[in-house]
Amino acid sequence: MVNPMSEIGKWLGQQLGLSSAERLPPGQHRVSNLPVLDLGVHPVIDLTEWRLAIHGLVANPLELTWDELRALPQIEITADIHCVTHWSSLDVHWSGVAMKSLLDIAQPQPEGRFVTLYSYDNYTTNLPLAALLDDDVLLAHHLNGEPLSVEHGGPLRMVVPKRYFWKSAKWIKAIEIHAEDRPGFWEVRGYHNEAFPWEEQRFG
Repeated sequence: MVNPMSEIGKWLGQQLGLSSAERLPPGQHRVSNLPVLDLGVHPVIDLTEWRLAIHGLVANPLELTWDELRALPQIEITADIHCVTHWSSLDVHWSGVAMKSLLDIAQPQPEGRFVTLYSYDNYTTNLPLAALLDDDVLLAHHLNGEPLSVEHGGPLRMVVPKRYFWKSAKWIKAIEIHAEDRPGFWEVRGYHNEAFPWEEQRFG
């Protein structure tokens, strides 16, 4: 199933005649691949043991198996990806489950305004809950038509195209919803809390 919003965005860009350079935020250069950056640990998770939890301030806490995740409605998006290290990869194709769909099931409570993303390599990052409600935010298990490799965060990673790529946590295992903001791994080390590429929010 193709995400109609990503197709509309792609069509609009074509109609406006935007060049690749015009699609690059300030300080970025285009690369033809998707570079691999991480903390040096590539966790290999047996899919029979893999779980994804959504917990915290939600009416319906979830703990999904791999088969349960794959049984949910699937979407595809094509998005430009921007890394804080100054590279951008355009028209990257992702397949997975819309984050908005999972939140519809979990039903965040009104006081739940922020999230922490937890990864199998113990990485964390934070976002406002509202950032996960965009139509182009998904939990991706395929990249450019192929199963997501371990190096790129497989079996499952978050994809949040409107933020610098460190907010798109690899090897995701849990999403906690809470009332207060909690800076993650890079945020407590001086990276910007919001991470909007077009505003060059690289460091706090």
